[in-house]
Amino acid sequence: MTVKCTSSVISGKIRAISSKSHAHRVLICAALSHNKTKIYCNVMSKDIAATIDCLKSMGTEISVDGDIITVTPKSFNTKADIDCNESGSTLRFLMPVVSALGIDTTINGSGRLPQRPISPLKEEMEKKGITFRTDNKFPLHLTGQLQSGEYEIQGNISSQFITGLLFALPILDGDSKLKLIPPVESKSYLNITLSVLRQFGIEIEEKENLYIIKGNQKYVSPEEIKVEGDWSNASFFLCAGALNEKGVIVTDLDINSPQGDKKILEVLSSMGAQVQINGNKITVKKNELNGVTVDASDIPDAVPIISVVATACKGDTKIINAGRLRIKESDRIKSVVDMLSSVGADAEETSDGIIIHGGKSLVGGMVKGYNDHRIVMSASILSTLCEKDVNITDSNAVEKSYPDFFADFNKMGGNANVLNDR
Repeated sequence: MTVKCTSSVISGKIRAISSKSHAHRVLICAALSHNKTKIYCNVMSKDIAATIDCLKSMGTEISVDGDIITVTPKSFNTKADIDCNESGSTLRFLMPVVSALGIDTTINGSGRLPQRPISPLKEEMEKKGITFRTDNKFPLHLTGQLQSGEYEIQGNISSQFITGLLFALPILDGDSKLKLIPPVESKSYLNITLSVLRQFGIEIEEKENLYIIKGNQKYVSPEEIKVEGDWSNASFFLCAGALNEKGVIVTDLDINSPQGDKKILEVLSSMGAQVQINGNKITVKKNELNGVTVDASDIPDAVPIISVVATACKGDTKIINAGRLRIKESDRIKSVVDMLSSVGADAEETSDGIIIHGGKSLVGGMVKGYNDHRIVMSASILSTLCEKDVNITDSNAVEKSYPDFFADFNKMGGNANVLNDR
């Protein structure tokens, strides 16, 4: 689908959608519990739906009624065929979980998911009793029973590997230790995992780069839980507010959340934007913007939209420690540079990041969406700075995390229209 975005001003008030990262974790913990959980979640994206469908295929009973997801644990199946669609979180979280449960599992995926790495998680699982009947090729076939013991995994490849093990190891018969080889990146995502595990009664002792995990623990549901507002997707509108004097207000955000993408407020403040926090309401308005250096090691998902704001800054913005962006839904270093260059911005790749030379007039044009939801949404906000229309391909990619993005974009003053459905 190609969407045309005509230059506009994004302003007003909007409620943050539920966090995809938080929802994945709550759903998995609820399925591992021994009692029912009612989950309040105001969005049903493709990634969240993928986790629900996989858990149902494993034997869990899940119903969705409007904003309420009800998870009723059942005996898990001995065999399961699960389809993770394009969700890397679903894949990497559930690989250790199905193995801890001893489920003979076939895993499918689509889009770029089959090309995204599963090593070194795969090798650690093979050391602990799991057989992969295919070598990194989809469909994956996992058999065996995951064993407790000592695990060691690199901390700068994917925090999703670590989260998957943190879900699985507490339900094994014996005690385990999970050692992270530094540097450890995206630590905030691990903090989300630990927070949700605590809500479900799981205790994990954390030391420097080491988790000590007692076995034979039981997941106990809090019975009702609300999925947090999503700082990651709220960042698109918060950044849009930094680009005009009217500004944007986003509600339903918890400033005390463990979500790392709340650091977008620090980034925008450092650039010079006006940022006001009033309870769960965040207001961002334009001020004189200047280029900064952004360490993206803990906020990789925010890089595309930060790059958009950087085009409006005086001077250079340097984004560093973003190498893992090359293995996302697209190679986000290349796709961000291509997005910016396509409308007339001045940007260049580095080995692990991007340099944006700000202050250049943006013309508009055709932007390739790369079937990447964060590129598409960033390009839409970028259109507000352009003299002419921005046509964005693969715009249906927003369904992965924010299916109502364009409806909300237009409610906030945007001008997005579908050119074709191809």
